[in-house]
Parts: sequence; structure tokens; C-alpha cells
Amino acid sequence: MSRQIRKRAAPEPTTGCGPLIPPLAETSRSLRQQVFERVRAAGLTARVQVARDLGVSPASVTTIVSELIEAGLVEEVATRRGGESGRGRPVVALGVRGAAHRVVGLKISDRDLSAVVMDFAGRLLAEHHEERRPVALAPASLLAVLETLLDRVTAKAGLARQELAAVGIGLPGYVDSTGGRVLWSSILAERDVPLGRLATERLGLPVQVDNDANLCAMAELWFGAGRRLSDFVVVTIEHGLGMGMVTNHRIFRGARGIGMELGHTKVQLDGALCRCGQRGCLEAYVADYALAREATTALNWTHRESQSMAILLESLHDHAKAGNQAARSIFRRAGRYLAVGLANIVNLVDPPLIILAGARLRFDYLYAEDTLAEMNALVLATGRPLPEIEIHAWGEMLWAHGAAALALSALGERLVAPVRDVAAQ
Repeated sequence: MSRQIRKRAAPEPTTGCGPLIPPLAETSRSLRQQVFERVRAAGLTARVQVARDLGVSPASVTTIVSELIEAGLVEEVATRRGGESGRGRPVVALGVRGAAHRVVGLKISDRDLSAVVMDFAGRLLAEHHEERRPVALAPASLLAVLETLLDRVTAKAGLARQELAAVGIGLPGYVDSTGGRVLWSSILAERDVPLGRLATERLGLPVQVDNDANLCAMAELWFGAGRRLSDFVVVTIEHGLGMGMVTNHRIFRGARGIGMELGHTKVQLDGALCRCGQRGCLEAYVADYALAREATTALNWTHRESQSMAILLESLHDHAKAGNQAARSIFRRAGRYLAVGLANIVNLVDPPLIILAGARLRFDYLYAEDTLAEMNALVLATGRPLPEIEIHAWGEMLWAHGAAALALSALGERLVAPVRDVAAQ
């Protein structure tokens, strides 16, 4: 069955942020939290609409909203009814008070640093991006890099560090988000680093840490195509191969917090060496360094080993576009292995949508129709439609947006946790 991949650029600015959870889909959270999250997701909404969405009495919502307004987390905004001119009485809507708090999202990868500042309502205030030398850092050096990055992006926003409320940090590797520990990362020279605690002490701010692929899924869940979906998968393809999965509007991390490591699923026993130290990982056939390794051997580019990864890959892509069969075969082989990974996701998880994200998406040879055909051939034949596949070209700031969403989520949990909850009437 022939399928087309849909491509999307960065999402259009929208009102509100966070998952748009349908009514009564979330019963494990307090009503106070549900009210706040409903207002945050809607951007602007009326009390009666919140009560209708949550299936509770307007009196319950009014009581909770009064508490949230008194706490400075929600505010009343005068708006006009749709289609009305300036005449008539304005309608009072509820919205998250953006000026109440600001957060920062930081993402460090093998070759890039990116950062954003957002207000409490999820509105972007400033962003920053720069390249870095791809080298593993000692924990102290990484903390210094993060601190400098934080100061640069807050300066762009015209803020001092003490005006921030929380920080989210994303990086590649095995990350125990709950415990704030980085068990292994290509950017760290040591294992089992308590980065959350160390960064909190260094920056003087509450810090949340997570795997960068999870943050990519978080960005889609809060600001992108995943806001209205209860379940979807994001596959990231850059220097590594990552996966983030959302189930019931929440990031799925596994029992130990380090699940969804698609790149380290095994596709060949005693196969190619992966940067994690094991052999036969899917990443070792699809990621940037895998293509560079193939090019160095197949095209006899040993003289280019001193070139940067980006230049080498651009050259490989140019050779493939020009008709070089060896270069094309490298992309074709990587595309076949990617098809194996995507088919395994479909067979295991059966998501309604798979989003492909990452800087390498400009290399279209890796996502040609034959890759989709290969995936289709490997998926169990049930006669039912396969998941939609979309390419989202958000650019380098995608992960930083996800890191900011991580900080906003944690901050909201902490601030909105009820002193007392109002039972639904």
C-alpha cells in the first residue's frame, strides 16, 4: 500500500498550551489541578465552559477559580463575544496569568545548545541557539555550559536569574527523570550523574531533567500536533536515534524511567558498534555517526576524518543527489533499517501517529517511498489502516520548547497542588 509522508513546519502560534484532555479522561488528578489545566490548555475560557468540560457544578469551579486567582495563578480577562463590535458588555474569561512566573528550557546535544524563556502561560519570551564542540564533558564542565546558556537566554529576555521559577534540561542518553539522574549520555564523560541535584545547586533554581526524545514528544504534546491526541510516538533522528511515546496524554517512561530507547533495540547480533558500547543497535545503522562511518569506508574518505560531522554528511548527501551509487546505497541501507524500527513500533504499540523529527530530516533519501514500502511490508497485515507518518521540521528549538514544557508541568504541579480540594458536586 502506497503512503505519503506529510510534512509540517513549526506550528502556528495558538492560544493556550498543554494537552487538550477530553472531559472525564483524567480522574486521578485533583479537581483543582483539572480546572487549572483546562484553563491553561484553552488559553481563554469561561467558568461555565470549564464546568461543562469537566462535568462538575459551576459552583465547584467558581470556588476553585477564586482560590487560583487569589494565588495569582489565574486571572480574569475581558473579551468580546465572537463577531461583536466594540458595543455591548464585555465577557469575562479566565486565563493563566503569564506574568506570574517564567521558566527556561535548555537542551544540550552533541553539537548544539538551545534555550528558550517562556512565561507561565507558555508564551515564548526569548530564544538562543549556538553550536558547540562535540566532546564529552565532565559534570563540572557541563554545569558551567548550562549556566552560561541560561544567562545568555535570560539576558535576551531582559530578565535576571532570580526572576525565574524553574528550569527544564534535556540531553541524550539514559535519564531517570524522576530521580534527576543521567545514567549514561554521550555528552557526559561520567556515568550515573545526579544532574538534577547538581544543576539545582549551581543555578539556584528547581531543575527537571529528561531524555531529549521525551522532550521532543513533550513539545508536540504541549505546543504541536499531539495536543489533541491521547496517544502518539515521536522518533528523533540526529547524532543518535531516540523515541518518545505519549499514552493517555502523558509521557511514558517505563518502570525505571528510561524506557523507549528505540535506538538501542538490537537489529543484528554482533553487528555494528554503537556509541553506547554494545553492538547491533538500530542507532548504529541509522544515526549520523553511522552514516559518517559508512561514508569513510565505502567512499574512502579517510582523509576527511578531521571534518565536522555536519560537513561530512552534507557532502555525502550532495554525492547521493548527484547520482553517486555508493552514497545512495548508504542512505538506502539506513532507510531500510529505519523501516525495521518503524515497523517494530507499529507492531508493538499501534500508535495513530508517528512523528519524525530531527535535523537530518532534510536528507530526503532516508525517507523516500521505498522506506515506507519496506515498513509496510514488515508490518503485520491486518487489513486496517496504518498509522499516519508526519515529518515535523521545527528546527533546532524543538527540544528547548519541550524542556520549557517540562519545567512548566513541574511548576504547575507544585503550585497548584491543593491545600484542600473541592469535591465535585
